[in-house]
Amino acid sequence: MAHDASVPTSLPASGPLRPAGPRHGASGEALQLAGRLEEAADAYRATLAHTPDDARTLSNYGGLMTTLGHFEQAHALVSRALTLDPALTDGWCNLGNALLQLQRYDEAIAAYRECLGRNPEHALAISNLGVALDQRGEHDMARKFHAAAARLAPNNALIRTNLALSFLAAGDYLNGFREYEWRWNTYHSRTRAMDTPQWKGEAFAGRTLLIHTEGGFGDMIQFSRFIPLAAARGGRTIVRVRAPLLSLLRRSFPDQTFMTEEDPVPAHDLQCPVLSLPFALGTTVETIPGAGGFLVADPEKVAFWHEKLAADAPSGNGAKRPVRIGLVWAGAPHPEVRAVEQANRRRSTTLETFAPLGRVVSGSVFYSLQVGPEGLQAQTPPPGMKLIDHTALLHDFSDTAAMVCALDLVVAVDTSTVHVAAGLGRPVWMLSRYDQCWRWITGRTDSPWYDSLRIYRQDRPLDWSGPIRRIRAGLKVFARALRAGGA
Repeated sequence: MAHDASVPTSLPASGPLRPAGPRHGASGEALQLAGRLEEAADAYRATLAHTPDDARTLSNYGGLMTTLGHFEQAHALVSRALTLDPALTDGWCNLGNALLQLQRYDEAIAAYRECLGRNPEHALAISNLGVALDQRGEHDMARKFHAAAARLAPNNALIRTNLALSFLAAGDYLNGFREYEWRWNTYHSRTRAMDTPQWKGEAFAGRTLLIHTEGGFGDMIQFSRFIPLAAARGGRTIVRVRAPLLSLLRRSFPDQTFMTEEDPVPAHDLQCPVLSLPFALGTTVETIPGAGGFLVADPEKVAFWHEKLAADAPSGNGAKRPVRIGLVWAGAPHPEVRAVEQANRRRSTTLETFAPLGRVVSGSVFYSLQVGPEGLQAQTPPPGMKLIDHTALLHDFSDTAAMVCALDLVVAVDTSTVHVAAGLGRPVWMLSRYDQCWRWITGRTDSPWYDSLRIYRQDRPLDWSGPIRRIRAGLKVFARALRAGGA
């Protein structure tokens, strides 16, 4: 779900549902369904130590390994289960789930069809087949499967959430954000820990609305544009955010009241998670506000960064104007949220992947915007790339925003920095994984969320060569236009 630009996030990536289990009440299954996953793994291993050819246990253990992110092991376990018992209906669903996470979509679809050939009303396989079709961009067909699954299990929150993500990825926001409210009923989602009623868009004069964080930094940045629209419908609005966002959002929305998550929850009459604002406001693709930019950087910090970057690579004396490009190559790892960590592996790459960009434009200077452990790669930049690392000076998002304003272009994988740069209206080129997040709308290289964003999606799963090749070509054009304009 909302995960790509969100670090961390409380929601899983769109993908396989709860593994279908055996009908015999095995302790491993009971533990798994109770969410005690490590204990379930121990129980499955104990069972298999005594009965190594128990096909149902192998299948369920494989399904659990998919949930835990061990996809190759899951594939091997379920494949062995099906070799022992090809008639194991749930095993074919679990096999499809492992293949889906391995991004072997054709094989996953074949496995789900095998499952449905044995049980045409297997709601999980029907919905997961829809997920596989969604990740191939076949949303119209996918929604037929999601709708069929929802008819069979209308109260299954995971099935309904998969339907929501299909709508959203196709740009059907009215239906998508309505169905997306089911995410709060999934076993993956953290509780909102709010007892007050959720705001659904009604006028609230004389009352207080608390808008609170959901997902990660990128989610809060992207959806903060809706805060003034919500505030216009009522009395008092308070927004609760993580501390690193406070300075940037206060400056960007000076008429709103912000507080940090470290502060006590204030008295309020209504509450709304930030990702539910589009639903409450009836947002469509055509009515997304702030596409031209809605964030405001600190002018004193911007001036500091202009001076610092000018000193790094001065122009003049016949030298070509330097083209300053910021780079982000990885998202933040969050092993405590397994589905997020799995998506992060697919959206992230390494600095070495950006090596072909190093010599495209004469006089180009690259700047690391990569924070966290992966930022250490900046200490050994690829040959031919002039890379400068000032990230020790980036203490919160207001610092990042100011530095971005001194750059000509940001090239980044799908992280919160994309939302900062594009929210400022600065040029940003985003490398997007093949199974890209719903928010970017399948088939588009532009975005209704950000006028200044250009999207470079993988042509094949896990292969960044296509996006890098197109970015190389684009950089030449960008540099010529920049220098011709004298910016």
